[in-house]
Amino acid sequence: MALTLFARRPAAPPTVEPEPWPETGETWTPEGVTVAERYYNQAHAVVLVYATDDGPYGTYYAVACLGCHYATHENGQRTYNTRYNLADAAQVANEHATTCRALPRDIPTRPDDDTVRERLHAWVRGARRRGEDVQLWLSHLDLIRFTIQRTNTWIEAELQQLAADQPAVLRTERSKYSGHISYYARQLPQN
Repeated sequence: MALTLFARRPAAPPTVEPEPWPETGETWTPEGVTVAERYYNQAHAVVLVYATDDGPYGTYYAVACLGCHYATHENGQRTYNTRYNLADAAQVANEHATTCRALPRDIPTRPDDDTVRERLHAWVRGARRRGEDVQLWLSHLDLIRFTIQRTNTWIEAELQQLAADQPAVLRTERSKYSGHISYYARQLPQN
């Protein structure tokens, strides 16, 4: 009887993997964005370094804080190549994280397609000028990628559809050499 008392062992409790806190952004990666690095600010909100696409001249990065509304993708002090490379973006994110005291915000929910479509149309209409057509770059949307949460492919398809539906507002132009499609907000009509 003594051997049977010592031979039995209580069943081990089931192992439960701890779930990361969603407000820290640890498991959240919005569609259309590649998160390269994460930093915590002083109140444990996450500051993200992210890229949206590999452009023809390399990969450029942007920085966004999930606590306050800080977001940047350019160094305004440079006269050439103002976009951030990974090292510059990491430095900016680290500097912001050391001074920011904002509490973590809720992670933005993914909006429906109609809402994003309307934001894109508003962006195109807002870019129009009186004197000339204005070239639109997808990189201009980098700072709002967390609110639209769409891939470049989806955005390009919507812009092409807008150009087909409303040619007086947006036109496209295909490069003869590379096949790259450029987007131009049409000039406003003269009154």
